Amino acid sequence: MNQSEPGQARRSVPVDQLINSLCATVPDYPKPGIVFKDLTPVFANGAALHAVVDALVEPFKGQFDAVAGVEARGFLLAAAAAYATNTGVITVRKAGKLPRKVVAEDYALEYGTATLELHTTDLPAGSRVLILDDVLATGGTLGAATRLFERCGIHVAGVGVVMELGELRGRSALTGHRVRSLIRI
Repeated sequence: MNQSEPGQARRSVPVDQLINSLCATVPDYPKPGIVFKDLTPVFANGAALHAVVDALVEPFKGQFDAVAGVEARGFLLAAAAAYATNTGVITVRKAGKLPRKVVAEDYALEYGTATLELHTTDLPAGSRVLILDDVLATGGTLGAATRLFERCGIHVAGVGVVMELGELRGRSALTGHRVRSLIRI
């Protein structure tokens, strides 16, 4: 690959700088006063996606049997990470999206609650899973995902996120779990 190919020059850039350079900032979305950090341009850049996936799985290499993605952007990361590490991929879905027997976990949102579900038989008890998502905010979603796996007898090897919103203190919902965030804002 030569330097003129898209994304090639970015491979030598540290992953946090790469994410910051590609992440789009959208003011007043989804409502006035919110500054939304859109990671889809990071995922759209092949070299950046590769660097992000490598950085997320590196601290956990050899410590997981499958990679789980939390709906929806976590699916992108988990599929790429599973492929890169020759492991399986598991989906943690919103309620009502999985067709077989599930275990469900409610979690708090800013205004109300939501539910995540996991098939009970995709991984045998005793397996190890790495959970990936795009953003760690309040920790509600990722906390619910970790509890789902634990209820199925699956060891959570760690949690990886691209971006952590530090002031929302989401790590407190993941106490006892190794958390890897590539950037913290």
